[in-house]
Amino acid sequence: MPELVFFSGTMDCGKSTLALQIEHNRSARGLAGMIFTRDDRAGRGKLSSRLGLVTDAVEVGDGQDLYAHVVDHLSQGGRVDYVIADEAQFLVPEQIDQLARVVDDLDVDVYAFGITTDFRSKLFPGSQRLVELADRVEVLQVEALCWCGARATHNARTVGGVMVVEGAQVVVGDVAQSADEIGYEVLCRRHHRRRTTAATARAAALSPDVLPVSSG
Repeated sequence: MPELVFFSGTMDCGKSTLALQIEHNRSARGLAGMIFTRDDRAGRGKLSSRLGLVTDAVEVGDGQDLYAHVVDHLSQGGRVDYVIADEAQFLVPEQIDQLARVVDDLDVDVYAFGITTDFRSKLFPGSQRLVELADRVEVLQVEALCWCGARATHNARTVGGVMVVEGAQVVVGDVAQSADEIGYEVLCRRHHRRRTTAATARAAALSPDVLPVSSG
């Protein structure tokens, strides 16, 4: 039976890599897929992983009907044996409902990939709807690690390495940003609660009494 499967995890745990692997495995067997994405780090209309792999995808716009898009493709003689939706947390709940309808009405498997909570530890509306509707929710087994070595469970937004807790829910950025750029870092719950990033932990360790004294 076709399924709606939600693969979830923190940033940096290999979601997009798995999406690309699923695409490769199925296309290599002669199956035809449709890939949706939104706000990928590689730019519009791309599905990319941090390992450097990238493929073309349909960039989802505001108000776009994903079910209608698949039906239109089929009505023009195209094939859709499976659907991949990456960055699914950025989809609105209505679009998640449309993906569920693709499974139920068109008998097509849908594999959705996304992070569950935002930088404030609040559920993304798209991810919440996926948890509510998915036939299966799979937590990825590749564990991202906090700077302290513990399992990372939370996504933090940073500016210049300092964690911020205010701002729009969706701001595109990536891990390992520097200077005053908006970036993201995965943290364990303890350090997310304490707002302790790798940069602020290093700064705290370099207290004045341990800084080297200049010979000049």
